[in-house]
Amino acid sequence: MSATQILQLAELTIADRGGEYDSTKGERSGARVAAAFSAITGKRITAAEVYLLLQLVKDARQWSRHRYHEDSAIDCVAYAALKAEALEGGE
Repeated sequence: MSATQILQLAELTIADRGGEYDSTKGERSGARVAAAFSAITGKRITAAEVYLLLQLVKDARQWSRHRYHEDSAIDCVAYAALKAEALEGGE
């Protein structure tokens, strides 16, 4: 699969996750996760930091396997895009 195809799959994943859950704009749960984390722990994190953490989860899963795992790789790319969007928006 080419880099462009991976990016396209990541874009579809963002849209699908939003439709599956609650956003017409696609996956955008970072701010809600950050708020819940902060309420539970008393420590403030941002939506961008949530997406970074999710990227790390996907990378840890990918590198724990002895072969390529497409779901982990595609999700990691999608989280990278969401992290960039959150950073650009000041979240």
